[in-house]
Amino acid sequence: MGLLILVINPGSTSTKIAVYENHKQAFLTNIKHSQKELSKYAKIADQFEFRKNTITGELEKAGIDINKINIVVGRGGLLKPIAGGVYKVNEAMINDIRNPMGEHESNLGGLIAYEIAEKIGNNVMAIIVDPTCVDEMEEIARISGMPELPRKSFLHALNQRAVARTYARYIGKKYEEINLIVAHMGGGISVGAHQKGRIVDVNNGLNGDGPMSPERSGGLPVGQLVELCFSNKFSKQEILKKIKGKGGLTAYLGTCDAIEIEKRIAQGDEYAKLIYEAMTYQVAKEIGALSTVLKGEVEAILLTGGLAYGDSVVDNITERVKHLGTVKVYPGEDEMESLALNGFLVLTQEIEVQEYI
Repeated sequence: MGLLILVINPGSTSTKIAVYENHKQAFLTNIKHSQKELSKYAKIADQFEFRKNTITGELEKAGIDINKINIVVGRGGLLKPIAGGVYKVNEAMINDIRNPMGEHESNLGGLIAYEIAEKIGNNVMAIIVDPTCVDEMEEIARISGMPELPRKSFLHALNQRAVARTYARYIGKKYEEINLIVAHMGGGISVGAHQKGRIVDVNNGLNGDGPMSPERSGGLPVGQLVELCFSNKFSKQEILKKIKGKGGLTAYLGTCDAIEIEKRIAQGDEYAKLIYEAMTYQVAKEIGALSTVLKGEVEAILLTGGLAYGDSVVDNITERVKHLGTVKVYPGEDEMESLALNGFLVLTQEIEVQEYI
C-alpha cells in the first residue's frame, strides 16, 4: 500500500473529504449540510464537533481505517498574515483558529485535521496549505488612502495558485517565471496579480473590496456606507451581514444560486441580466486594474471557481479583457488535488514544512 493522505475541505454548506494513495484518489465525497443543521450553531467554530463526527462517520462507512492514514491535510483559514506554502498545525495555530480574525468555514479545516491526526497518533502530522490569509502583497499595494485602514490580503490562495501552476505546466514554463492574473469566482471573488510566483496584489475577497460576488458586496461608495452605518436603521451585525453573506447578487436578486439566476435571465428577466452582468463587469475592471500592477506584462488571465462554469460569465469577462492577454478557463477548483499533492510532497520530503508562530 502507498502513502495515504486524508484531505479535509470545509465549505459554507458542505464538507469535502478525500483519501489519496500517493497521487491517486481512492475516495471522495462531498457531504452536504442543510441550513437547518447549521442554523443550530451561532458561530462557525461551534460546528467543529458536528463536522468532525460527520467526517469520521463517512470514513468509517466507506471502510477506511483512519489509523492507516499517513498525513492529514486541512484547508487553511483566517490566521495572521503569512507567506504562501505548507504549515504544520501546531498549538500556536490552534490558538489563533479558536480566536479567529474573521468568521469563515475554512477555519475548521486545520482544527479538524489536527484533532484527527492527534487521534491517530504515531507522529502523524496535520498540515494546511496556502490558507486564505496568505499575504505576499507589495507594501505599496497596502496603502488605501486612510492610514487606519490598510488594504488586506484575503483570497482563494489555494485554488489561485493551483490553477496558476497548472497553466505554467501547460505552457512548459515555471510558475516562478511568469506573470498571471487569476480570478477565482465563487461565493466570494478574489482577483490576484501573480508576479513570478508571488501574489503581489489582490482584493480583499472576504469583506473588503473588489467585485461584488454572489453573497458579498465588494467595494462600496464609502461616504454612502458611512451614512448608512449611522442611519440608525441597521445594527453593526446587520451592516456586516450586508457586506458578507447578504450582499452582492443575494441583495439584488434574493439568491446566490447562479443556476437559478441564469434560468431567470433565459426566461427574459432583464433586471437579473443587468445585475449578473454588473458582477462580471466589476471582475473585468479588477483584472484591468491589476494589469497595470504588472505593467502590462501579463502571460495570461485565468478564470476559475464555480462561476467559471457559466458561459455568460466567461464570455462577458473575456470580451472586456482579451486585449490584455490570453484568457484560459479552469472551472470549479483544484483544491482537493492540490491539498493532497502537498501532503504527498511533505511525506516524500520534497517540500519544506514551515512552523507557524
